[in-house]
Amino acid sequence: QVRLVESGGGLAQAGDSLRLSCAASGRTFSRDAVGWFRQAPGKERQFVALIGVSGDDTYYADSVNDRFTISKDNAKNTAYLQMNSLKPEDTAVYYCAVLGDVYYDHTDEGSYSFWGQGTQVTVSS
Repeated sequence: QVRLVESGGGLAQAGDSLRLSCAASGRTFSRDAVGWFRQAPGKERQFVALIGVSGDDTYYADSVNDRFTISKDNAKNTAYLQMNSLKPEDTAVYYCAVLGDVYYDHTDEGSYSFWGQGTQVTVSS
């Protein structure tokens, strides 16, 4: 059974940093591309970042580019999202997900096979 568990969310002030973790069981992250999405209240879930299978390729939403960094530690079967220079508009529930073997758009949540339960990030001004 695949299970993804996010952690590291919490309260932050604008300009602060947080690091989210996504620990996997039932999957081998060395064979997976892993993404992060977020969903703000009243809004649709949106793509944040993706790291490829090898870890060499990363992709970011324009809104977080140059502030967020995605990485993964295959030995720990864990992916991370380092979030710097946080803004109030980063407030959302953050989810990690495993990209499906067949997909057409890595920014579309329908391309992902497995999801975590999410972790809340709240940024105050």
